[in-house]
Amino acid sequence: MRTSLSAALLASVCLVSLPASAQSLRIALGSEPTAVDPHYHDLTPNNALAQHIFDGLTRQDEQQKVLPALATSWENDGKNKWTFKLRDGVTFSNGKPFTADDVIFTFCRTLKNETKITGSFADVTGNFASVTAPDARTIVIETKNPEPLLPNLVGTVAIISSSLAKFDKLSFDVANNCGVTGEWPALTAFNDGSAAIGTGPYKLKSYVRGSAIELERNDSHWGGKEPWASVRFVPVTNAGPRLAGLLAGDYDMIENPAARDLGRISNDKRFATVITPSTRVIYFQLDVAREPSPFVKAEGDKNPLKDVRVRRAMSMAIDRDAIVKRLMDGAAQPAYQFLPTGMFGTLPNPPVIKYDPAGAKKLLAEAGYPNGFQVTLSSTNDRYINDGQITQAVAQYLTQVGIKTDVDAMTRAIYFPRRAKKEFSVALGGWGSATGEAASFLRQWPATPDDAKTIGGSNYGGWQDAEFDKLIREAIQTLDDSKRAELLQKAGARALEGAAFIPLHFESTIWASKADLKVTGRADQFTLAMSVKPAK
Repeated sequence: MRTSLSAALLASVCLVSLPASAQSLRIALGSEPTAVDPHYHDLTPNNALAQHIFDGLTRQDEQQKVLPALATSWENDGKNKWTFKLRDGVTFSNGKPFTADDVIFTFCRTLKNETKITGSFADVTGNFASVTAPDARTIVIETKNPEPLLPNLVGTVAIISSSLAKFDKLSFDVANNCGVTGEWPALTAFNDGSAAIGTGPYKLKSYVRGSAIELERNDSHWGGKEPWASVRFVPVTNAGPRLAGLLAGDYDMIENPAARDLGRISNDKRFATVITPSTRVIYFQLDVAREPSPFVKAEGDKNPLKDVRVRRAMSMAIDRDAIVKRLMDGAAQPAYQFLPTGMFGTLPNPPVIKYDPAGAKKLLAEAGYPNGFQVTLSSTNDRYINDGQITQAVAQYLTQVGIKTDVDAMTRAIYFPRRAKKEFSVALGGWGSATGEAASFLRQWPATPDDAKTIGGSNYGGWQDAEFDKLIREAIQTLDDSKRAELLQKAGARALEGAAFIPLHFESTIWASKADLKVTGRADQFTLAMSVKPAK
């Protein structure tokens, strides 16, 4: 691999940098979308792809400020009712007009989607008590529990066309199949393009897993025409070939070049870089409930992870500063809570988790494990920046304090379904706040699962804490911002004390492109063709 990269770098010196065509845009992705189906898996690459083909009722700008999209305005009655006014004159890519029926159909489909990964997007719509359409341009949502962030949340649900199914009369009556009399659109139909019908700025031309995604411009998009007539996304999971492809002229833009190569790119006038801090926290989730746990070996088949002292010892054993400096080349920040300090609902001064191997060994001895135990860390190797290397580094830190640690790193297509089935003992995760506030992580991961409350959908490790649950349940129903922030801070502190989730760092996202492009970086880490414009 090193030889190939060197050859590409040498060849690039002789190339004349050509301006990106105003007709086509070629982007190399570090992490490939796993499906075109926008409701299949709430995963950043999938959601980014969906934004090209579909729209939500709302959208977020690069700093996660909520803006109108298919809904032009919304209001709350101070309690559980939200009224959204829909945009007029919008059509789907198959020519069908967009109406309130499409919104009802979409919300129902998120709850009737048998091919989805875990509870993807059902955590939003599962809180809906009713969805009605007084007319074709109005949607009224009544939630089971107050939802102060509903405008943020509905924007994450891509609106699909009701023409994809047969029905008598659509209604948000999930128990009676919402009035749908035929089959609901399936994953395969989206991936082959037959169901990929949206109102977004682009249309799907082809999706070939592991090869490329081809889009063509939707000239009738309500937001106006994009500068690119076609967009090609190519998955290139290794940073070296991505950079070599950019330098050789194969790509106009790439995701996440290795931070160590930034100096080389910056010194070449043909290229430019954008580095944007993100809200994505990288962390490990621990199985704290089962005994024995599948990938833990300890005397008497015990699960040491059930002991908070062991969990805290594991956290203390990790040198976060070294990971940020050596593995992330400074393009990250150590994480001591689950959202960057300063964002809504975070602790203003979170306690620093100091690297203290001696203290970790002492805690392990106090917990009854002076000689440690064995554990396997499970992770992706193609989803987050340096995810496999990070897991290897953490394994070495744990081994140094007496916990014999192995690593099982795998492609995300295998990893995420296995994690959802709770097959791991210590699992790597990455979570970017879709709402820009602390509730996003806290309601999804540490909360005790409660389908009726649409919380805890990703609590695969089984952590439960009554005080935390009380705080987060109250927080997510509190409309008063100052009171909600206080509750979220208390809930976040409680989750940190429980140590069932070990935060490592917050990623920064890097994009490198040809110099004749203007790229706007996004805090949500979405790589969007809509964020790329000709520089002149």
